[in-house]
Amino acid sequence: MKARVLLPLITAAATLAVAAPALAATQEAVSENWAGYVAQPNSADGFSAVSGSWKQPSADCNSTRSDTYAAFWVGLGGGGQQSDALEQIGTQADCSASGATSYYAWYELVPSAPVKIGMTIHAGDRVYARTAVSGDRVSLFLRDETTGHTFQKTLTMTTTTPDTSTAEWIAEAPSECANGTSGECTPLPLSDFGSASFTDAHATAGGHTGSISDSHWTATAVALSPDSSGGLFGGGYGGWGQFRNYSDYALADSSSAGAAPGALTSKGTAFTVKYGASLSGGNGSGEGQGEPQGDGYPGGAYGYGGGYGAYGYGGYGGGYGGYGGGYGAYGYGGYGGGYGAYGGWGY
Repeated sequence: MKARVLLPLITAAATLAVAAPALAATQEAVSENWAGYVAQPNSADGFSAVSGSWKQPSADCNSTRSDTYAAFWVGLGGGGQQSDALEQIGTQADCSASGATSYYAWYELVPSAPVKIGMTIHAGDRVYARTAVSGDRVSLFLRDETTGHTFQKTLTMTTTTPDTSTAEWIAEAPSECANGTSGECTPLPLSDFGSASFTDAHATAGGHTGSISDSHWTATAVALSPDSSGGLFGGGYGGWGQFRNYSDYALADSSSAGAAPGALTSKGTAFTVKYGASLSGGNGSGEGQGEPQGDGYPGGAYGYGGGYGAYGYGGYGGGYGGYGGGYGAYGYGGYGGGYGAYGGWGY
């Protein structure tokens, strides 16, 4: 069983010699349950809203031999040092051991249990979601832009204060928890969702709205690695489902595949999480001109492009790379490159 901890963050670069406008330095982290991007504000202001769109992935259930799960969502909180809350809304793609596929929408206000939304979701649907917090009130919104169906609800959190210390755009392996959302949790096997493409990703803090790479906050690329010692992000279930007994999954996480996000594109508003990918390896290279493009797997290096140049950095194994124009390119070593890690905090 794994107790929830804050992930150790590995800084991709301590400083930039020349920083591109509105492009913040990106860090990397490893999790047992999250893959995507997490943003932390550079000021004392917490986030008041987060939003994004994604195409509902299609789960491949043909080769599964057990129940598997994959959740896709946007949310606030769950990544802070003293976090005991998380406000999130999203969709899910699950497989049964018999090969049946199910898709649905849900929301969760940790420490409360997740709630299934009465909306039909199909693979391939374009979904837009938004989570906003004002005081102790949380506004949740989800629209299936393919069918036109909409869900919206405003709730008051009474058992704890909403956490606005981080904003997230995540593909997750939901967890089963021994003693509820605050107990010890183990990630469930991740469904083979192929890829999940997030677009139109924005957050608001202190009255300022920007993309994931906005210079008002620091973005962290998070890879899901079930065998890592990084710990769990977020707390709670991270999805809705009729899970079996916790003991059935006590060792399940070690047999599940991982996932990882590629480079930010479209001026920091888009990225793709790929099932089975990782941030590891220093042999790949990323490059970008104009709109950032390119997330090389299996090498795992990222290329951040744009008019001011590109940023490339290797994965866990170190390595240098990246191509850029304008102000030039910056190459950063990966996890093996000697950068220090921040210690995690236990719960």
